[in-house]
Amino acid sequence: MWKLKIGEGVDGPYLYSTNNYVGRQTWEFDPDGGTPEERAQVEEARQNFYRNRLQVKPCGDLLWRMQFLREKNFKQTIPSVAIEDGEQISYEKATKALKRAANFFSALQASDGHWPAENAGPMFFLPPLVFTLYVTGHLNTVFHAEHRKEILRYIYNHQNEDGGWGFDIEGHSTMFCTAFSYICMRILEEGPDGGLDNACARARKWILDHGSVTHIPSWGKTWLSILGIFDWSGSNPMPPEFWILPSFLPMHPAKMWCYCRMVYMPMSYLYGKRFVGPITPLIQQLREELYLQPYNEINWRKARHSCAAEDLYYPHPWIQDLMWDSLYILVEPFLTRWPLHNLIREKALQVAMNHIHYEDENSRYITIGCVEKVLCMLACWVEDPNGDYFKKHLARIPDYIWVAEDGMTMQSFGSQEWDAGLAVQALLASNLVDEIGPVLKRGHDFIKKSQVKDNPSGDFKKMYRHISKGSWTFSDQDHGWQLSDCTGEGLKCCLLMSMLPQEIVGEKLEPERFYDAVNVVLSLQSKNGGLPGWEPAGTSRWLEMLNPTEFLENIVIEHEYVECTTSTIDALVLFKKLYPGHRTWEIENFITNAVQFLENIQMPDGSWYGNWGVCFIYASWFALRGLAAAGKTYNNCQAMRMGVEFLLRTQRENGGWGESYKSCPEKKYIPLEEGRSNLVHTAWAMMGLIHAGQAERDPTPLHRAAKLIINSQMEDGDFPQQEITGVFKMNCMLHYPTYRNIFPLWALAEYRKWVPLP
Repeated sequence: MWKLKIGEGVDGPYLYSTNNYVGRQTWEFDPDGGTPEERAQVEEARQNFYRNRLQVKPCGDLLWRMQFLREKNFKQTIPSVAIEDGEQISYEKATKALKRAANFFSALQASDGHWPAENAGPMFFLPPLVFTLYVTGHLNTVFHAEHRKEILRYIYNHQNEDGGWGFDIEGHSTMFCTAFSYICMRILEEGPDGGLDNACARARKWILDHGSVTHIPSWGKTWLSILGIFDWSGSNPMPPEFWILPSFLPMHPAKMWCYCRMVYMPMSYLYGKRFVGPITPLIQQLREELYLQPYNEINWRKARHSCAAEDLYYPHPWIQDLMWDSLYILVEPFLTRWPLHNLIREKALQVAMNHIHYEDENSRYITIGCVEKVLCMLACWVEDPNGDYFKKHLARIPDYIWVAEDGMTMQSFGSQEWDAGLAVQALLASNLVDEIGPVLKRGHDFIKKSQVKDNPSGDFKKMYRHISKGSWTFSDQDHGWQLSDCTGEGLKCCLLMSMLPQEIVGEKLEPERFYDAVNVVLSLQSKNGGLPGWEPAGTSRWLEMLNPTEFLENIVIEHEYVECTTSTIDALVLFKKLYPGHRTWEIENFITNAVQFLENIQMPDGSWYGNWGVCFIYASWFALRGLAAAGKTYNNCQAMRMGVEFLLRTQRENGGWGESYKSCPEKKYIPLEEGRSNLVHTAWAMMGLIHAGQAERDPTPLHRAAKLIINSQMEDGDFPQQEITGVFKMNCMLHYPTYRNIFPLWALAEYRKWVPLP
């Protein structure tokens, strides 16, 4: 039986932590674990997911929840409530529903103060890890039989009806993820026609019907070349010489978005080495199974620009193809021949590897995310198969593995700090401090311990890094990568806690650590007033024309985001109130410019585009929250009036809101089909309206929304898992299971606080 372990780890030669592994989440299989009843409960959850997998594609993240509720002997003691048609919601019923939600959610808190959760969904996260372990010969030592069973379960559960897999669990089938899933199944010893419901045969048919893997996107071409199922000459060049270009050039690593930089750093190393893994009998078979013609007859040069229509979200402009052709035909042949190979290429490979080692060390070998993690790990193995660098990477694989009722997947990394910051604010809004004091104290402790204490090591600017001291990351302190919205939410939580009795919520953060957080936030604001995520923006936007990926948008340079801007406005407004003498003019100027940014990027229909959540409802909640925090009201701010009108116009007949994930890639508001509402979307819209003073004008829309949330609450105080609610880079969805608890709870808390109830 699988069990989630919290904060476990022992420092040694290959594993170490900056804060005693606070926030670390790892799964362990115990063959003798669990009673027959507990095992039956897990199996029932798996079967329920399989039966309903085509209706509700995200999992309920039930395995660890059942474990925690069992360990804490949780029983919901507050009776359920229901609002009848025509009934007016009373303060008493709203309070009962709120307390039930808080009671249940409190029981899900981990011992170190955070709320564990899956943070996954894309189908290209896990297969490269399997590929790397296969190539390096470590597959059997890292993934035992139970791991393999759960990986295959995840793949089977998320296969589409047409036999393929999407970029994510919600999406239409794509060549990229169908090929990855097929190869993964074959490596895990499924036969060409094996797998549940003929998974392999159906997948192979989809691949061949759509032109074979010659039409896989560029990232897929790279991984298949590494495996030996594709030829490197079929990939566009990724010369490692990029890492030794002079900084005055318009295209330079320091000017790239950090995630893009961190992907192409190890990719360019592997490309520069033209590394190919062992050509095993399985690889020979895959060469036969995945193509429409014999492998040795494929025109690899032609394949460079081939991409399946299903994968092509961001087509390359002609100028980019011209650049690739120039590199391929003119530049690369010179760089790979003597004497330039020895003079330039070897130096470039070493510089790229130095950057990889630097990033690995500064993230405790977690790296910035799962796509980068596996590439860096493989690059370290290629450099030295028996070296300590690779062994340190192996030690951090458990940090990425997640198990739920739909199987085993790989996390983006984790959302521990992000979820905790939102959860604590939701619980504080409930005004139940006397009842949930210990929960708040643990959450406060986790947030304090997760703050990053230092900047990256050495001359970090030379390594293209920004300050991080005082920031919060998306996940835990060991990760090390500052993030503006997480810093904003973490800062606000600690400020709110500093206003409460220390005997209830613990000691408040020292002023210097507040100042450090403010310093990070102020350092990130762009000239247009907006906030980027990780590093300062400002590089020329035309560089996005060089985006080499076909399925993600806006990945080359850093951009400003509504969500990051609001999170930091909210925090600095409160900081200015509590610490009025610290950098006052800078903070006031920051808030003024940030508000102007929010007003300037509003859509014509009154909404805002969401970059990290689905989608226009999500960003509209953030924007209205930020405007309200800065003192804007419905009466004095046209942007707020337009935002309110958008939300009121999109409310569904049942009182809720529901937005399709398709809004994100199509960049226009698309409601859920059949008039459906989503409770998380409903909570976002509800809070946005409350921020904009809807309770004072006409509370009827809020009553209708609250009725839906209250009547949707389950017997134990949980809420049902519905459609996926997270996204990144427009075209790939992310699953945040705790959102179904955090946001309905938060919305009910704000509703009870601001809406007059009998």
